[in-house]
Formats: sequence, structure tokens, C-alpha cells
Amino acid sequence: MKKVEVTAVIGAQELKISTGELAKQAGGSVLVQYGETIVLGTATMGHPLSKDADFLPLLVEYEEKFYAAGKIKGSRFMKREGRPNDDAILTARLIDRSIRPLFPDGMINDVQVVLTVLSYDGENDADVPAMIAACGALMISGIPWQGPLGAVRVGIVDGKMVINPTTQERQESKLDLVLAGTANNITMLESGAREITESIMLDAIEVGQRALGSVVSL
Repeated sequence: MKKVEVTAVIGAQELKISTGELAKQAGGSVLVQYGETIVLGTATMGHPLSKDADFLPLLVEYEEKFYAAGKIKGSRFMKREGRPNDDAILTARLIDRSIRPLFPDGMINDVQVVLTVLSYDGENDADVPAMIAACGALMISGIPWQGPLGAVRVGIVDGKMVINPTTQERQESKLDLVLAGTANNITMLESGAREITESIMLDAIEVGQRALGSVVSL
């Protein structure tokens, strides 16, 4: 498989999506880079866990490794990673809620989507790139899935809408809105805000959805 790469400017940074380099034995694998933050997404499908299953056994795992930030955890003798922290668990659930509705009704095959943060630049959070990586890996994996989807974060800094604000900008922002979907439909929305009006929230959703269109078009 040869390397394929596409890029677009989303917000203030370049979003780069590539495949054909890593995890070639997975059904689908995608590298997503935003700034200097890089996430590897892989998707695989197995046989049904049970012929009588009445649910989709979807596993979404989001892994934040210390080496991504240039750190080694532990003593001289114990170098293993610990259990996922709360942020990692919540990010995995965020991705699960975004992609789960687009699997076919009645599908009972075991599906695993694993997102691994390879590099974190300290400015651009890895959760939105991880959501994009999950969607990209599913799209090229051959797994029945009704994508594509994009993902963006919207903030309000100094009264202006900001797409994918940095970590510093998020601390100053009155809004932290994460969207997953297309230019026409939204599959997942999660938000926290500091007493903003309903009209401002609707404007933020509209701005975010326009940015989703730019991501999906890649």
C-alpha cells in the first residue's frame, strides 16, 4: 500500500491525514496530524461474539502514552503505563457516541477502534484529531459504516468564534463545544459554557458545522 496524504487548513492550523505507513495489518489505519499533535487510528472487525447477540460489541480505546509528550513514567525499574486517566476514558466515550449511530442496524460483529497519541505538542489537544482518525480508519477499513464524519472544537475568545482553539485559548474561552458530523448533519455534540445566550450557542454550532464540511471533504 502506497502512502496517501491529504491536507487542509482548519482553523489556524493545517490538518494532515495520511495512510499507508503504519499498522498495515489492521483493517484500516490513519495518521492524523494537527499542529505537531499526531494520532494513529486503527479499525478492525472480527466475527460475531455470539450468534444470538442483540447488540453491537464496539470497543473504542483511546491511549495517551507518556512518550507522546517526551516523558517516561515510573521508577528505574517500573516503566509500564498505568490505567487510562479520566480524560482518556471520556475521550473514548466521546468517539464512541460519534461513530456508533452510523453502523448498520442489526450488526453484531466485534469491532475495535484504537486511537494512540504518538505526539502531543502541548498546544493542540489530541481528542479532535483522534475522532477524525477513528472516522478515517473506519472509512478505509471495509467495515460496514455509513461515514464519513468530521470533528471540530469551537471556542469563543475575546468575543470571536475560534475553530480548534489551543490549550491556552480554551482556558480563556467562554465556550467549549465539540461537534462530530458532516456539513449537513450532526451526530454528536458536547459542550460546556460560561453563561452564553442561546443565539450565541446556535451561531457556534453553525460555525462548527461549516468547518465540519471542510474536514469531511478531505
